[in-house]
Amino acid sequence: MKINGNAIKPGNVISHNGRLWVASKTSHVKPGKGGAFAQVELRDIRDGTKLNERFRATEGVERVILDEVECTYLYAEGDTHIFMHPETFEQISIMQDMIGEPAAFLQDGMTVSVSMYESEPISVTMPDQTTVTVIEADAVVKGQTASSSYKPAVADNGVRIMVPPFIETGTRIVVKIEDATYVERAKD
Repeated sequence: MKINGNAIKPGNVISHNGRLWVASKTSHVKPGKGGAFAQVELRDIRDGTKLNERFRATEGVERVILDEVECTYLYAEGDTHIFMHPETFEQISIMQDMIGEPAAFLQDGMTVSVSMYESEPISVTMPDQTTVTVIEADAVVKGQTASSSYKPAVADNGVRIMVPPFIETGTRIVVKIEDATYVERAKD
């Protein structure tokens, strides 16, 4: 779908120079001399490279519509994670690099959103939160106040998380996946 260069908004995926880019920042510039243009910061969907590009209002840009598919996580095979399409039961292989650090929180049966372009996976969106079990937690230091101090702990997936002093080994906690931060004790 063709759109004008000045109609690009953050989050739009466009095809430019034979590659797929997502717009992360846009600003409209009207210089004193010459025509107005949009200054767009682009990030390559596949390898993450950044590019700053100017698009004039009269330039046509190809906007790409991605298919969002809710897939179920099955298992890991080396650096590849295997997901299942819910309707076709087709298995989709996605490299660890595409998911990044949040891949440590993948659990059997977890539902994630996979963005596809022409049946090829482009990106994976994890859920906001997940539940993990603390397998190692430091002892509480006497005199610390519960309101401001946190202690290091290790979750069952190997990720280090800062938790409140009352969390002990074996406690199930809810963690924000984006930045691996403690949210609350899990309600079992």
